[in-house]
Amino acid sequence: MSHDPFRPFETLVDESAALAVLRQATEGADDGELFLERRRSEVLSFDDGRLRASNYDAAEGFGLRAVRGQTAGYAHSTEVSEQAMRRAAETARLAVGAGGGSMADAPARTNTKLYADIDPMSEAEFSVKVETLREIDAYARDLDARVVQVSASLAASLQEIEILRPDGQRFADMRPMARLNVSVIVEENGRREGGTAGAGGRYGLSGLLASDHWKGAVQEALRIAVVNLSAVPAPAGVMDVVLGAGWPGILLHEAVGHGLEGDFNRKGTSAFAGLMGQQVAAKGVTVLDDGTIPDRRGSITFDDEGTPSAKNTLIEDGVLVGYMQDRQNARLMGVAPTGNGRRESYAHIPMPRMTNTYMLSGDADPKDIVADLKDGIYAVGFGGGQVDITNGKFVFSCTEAYRVQDGKVGAPVKGATLIGDGATALKHIRAIGNDMALDPGIGNCGKAGQWVPVGVGQPTLMIGGLTVGGSAA
Repeated sequence: MSHDPFRPFETLVDESAALAVLRQATEGADDGELFLERRRSEVLSFDDGRLRASNYDAAEGFGLRAVRGQTAGYAHSTEVSEQAMRRAAETARLAVGAGGGSMADAPARTNTKLYADIDPMSEAEFSVKVETLREIDAYARDLDARVVQVSASLAASLQEIEILRPDGQRFADMRPMARLNVSVIVEENGRREGGTAGAGGRYGLSGLLASDHWKGAVQEALRIAVVNLSAVPAPAGVMDVVLGAGWPGILLHEAVGHGLEGDFNRKGTSAFAGLMGQQVAAKGVTVLDDGTIPDRRGSITFDDEGTPSAKNTLIEDGVLVGYMQDRQNARLMGVAPTGNGRRESYAHIPMPRMTNTYMLSGDADPKDIVADLKDGIYAVGFGGGQVDITNGKFVFSCTEAYRVQDGKVGAPVKGATLIGDGATALKHIRAIGNDMALDPGIGNCGKAGQWVPVGVGQPTLMIGGLTVGGSAA
């Protein structure tokens, strides 16, 4: 496993030749760049007492883009050479047509570093990683005799990128990532239930391999599994819902965040299109997208176009004040890019994407919020969900939720789904806790077939009048 830094213009292609090709491809265009990437990743999966999989992957390539108006020409290749770039330039050039564009200025540079220049995969020997997974399995089984299955995985990766602009400016970044996942299944009286916990971020594996960390993850996964052993069928109907702090922010991310991405609003397909400056949420609701939090999973020193990451306010005290923008959509909408131009890899074109999206704290005590819930659901864990960007309608399944009546938390419920639409849910927020928390670093986001790492967060919230889908009569 090589630890040599990625220096494509020293080892793969002559910089002056690459720049000449890029300038030819973008002559008469509004924007464009050459994006070069090397990515290496490792995943170890331990299941039911044995190492089930150990995968190592390495990829390298470039993408060349030329933008004119609303059209972008893009071509990519795994062969990083002048010849491959010339072939790519012919394809990208088709978007420019007769030209007539005015090349946008390069992004401002930043000296900020949000994460260390490290290779997470090299922080521990393979044998240490396997033994840690084995210890996780044994520890979970020793904690509770009801444990019948344990699954654990360690993942680490390093993405190294270089961006070359037509004016000759270069932007380079090393983006580490590490993650630990633990899943536990328990059985009692013939009934099986599961729980999952994990954590990750843009740092090395050493912290995740520490016993005090992974023991906490195992304990949390076991706790959720045991809670679900006593879960009763969820009620169904329209009711008030309290959402816990942290990971439940995934609902905010999906139901609201995607609707605030610039491309959907420029095209008028978002439920929030045309509402800039208007009240779109209850008073007190402030939502940010912040890619500048050190070491967080969704953070980036600069985006995949070279624009420095930023702390962007999207909704302020209930009023829509901003969208997330890449360079193309920002130019077409007459605003500044916000550092949200992201792509999955060199094989993908950049588009407006979230980083770490969260709601700021209010002033309510979370205990008081739950105590004010007369008849509803207290949801603290979520699984999968679906959202229609055009109208904000969402469906989310709860992995940990409780029935609340007269302010008292009762039995856990299973099979609960939350149904509603983001715009209405924002306006029906009745209380905002003072306990804003970010998720533990486990989020991924999909859009147009591209996946990128993200973060979410929120304080405890009460939302009025959500539809709860359940199985209870």
